[in-house]
Amino acid sequence: MTKAFKRLEGFCRLLIFAAFMILMGSVLLQVFSRTFLSTAPVWTEELTRFCLIFIAALGAGLALRSGDMVNVDLICESLPGRGPFVLRLVSAVITAGFALALLPAAWAYTAIGARQTAPSLGWRMDFIHASVIVLFVTLALWALLRVLEMLTSRHDGRPIPTSEDH
Repeated sequence: MTKAFKRLEGFCRLLIFAAFMILMGSVLLQVFSRTFLSTAPVWTEELTRFCLIFIAALGAGLALRSGDMVNVDLICESLPGRGPFVLRLVSAVITAGFALALLPAAWAYTAIGARQTAPSLGWRMDFIHASVIVLFVTLALWALLRVLEMLTSRHDGRPIPTSEDH
């Protein structure tokens, strides 16, 4: 199971990298066009916005895993005994619960997008709205993995730093 989550982490990172590269290309095209050409393509702003949405959606679960999400360590770590562990466990359960509870609403939101198109790109908006589903699924998966690792004593629930943080 750990290998599957490592692959998922790598896949999310790859998709974030791809979205960031597209975002950079779009911004560079916009800057170049505004500087050296008489008109700039209007679709670059929309594409940039869509890339940012997907970067956030794909990165939320990874941020939870690596500890880049906002934490209240000052309170949590000052508790006596097993208090910090219990609080981290409860927080992970609540995070997974909220993410799973919001999935039906995210699905309904995405379905509405099938009847809409992006103004300048002409893309169906359900593909863009699907980022909300991606957000809640990945957030729930990483939170549930944290719960599972804590309950099986494989991890204490503290954020797992990435290899760059060592």
